[in-house]
Amino acid sequence: MSANNSVTTVQLGSVSQAVELPIHFLPCEIEHDGPAEVSQYFTSTVKDRKHELTVSFRGRGLKGQEVNCPEGYTGLVLKQVHKPSSDQEDGAVKVSSTFHNLTYWNLEIPPSTDDGVVMAMAWPKLADAIHGPVED
Repeated sequence: MSANNSVTTVQLGSVSQAVELPIHFLPCEIEHDGPAEVSQYFTSTVKDRKHELTVSFRGRGLKGQEVNCPEGYTGLVLKQVHKPSSDQEDGAVKVSSTFHNLTYWNLEIPPSTDDGVVMAMAWPKLADAIHGPVED
């Protein structure tokens, strides 16, 4: 059994060229890999009701919430520039855009603190409390 020794490299020079764009995390798979006219077809119909966002996507009701990246963190949207042909070959990605907050959507279920995205954004602070220096 061979080990996967490949490495994916981030082209750090691409960070300075990246623009900040609004990010939506949808509970589905969309077979499209590239920019979309989100503001024209999606965000114009988002309704804000009692701190809960609602929208319809292809006839299905979505309920969402905006969450911020943890303090001191910036989200990166990566685009693959070199796809390895085997698990022994290295790959490369570049930063296509950045974000400091994102809107995540649940399928007909109101957002909650138990959602994976919310818990992921809380992890750096929790990890620091667990692994940080102990003060007497």
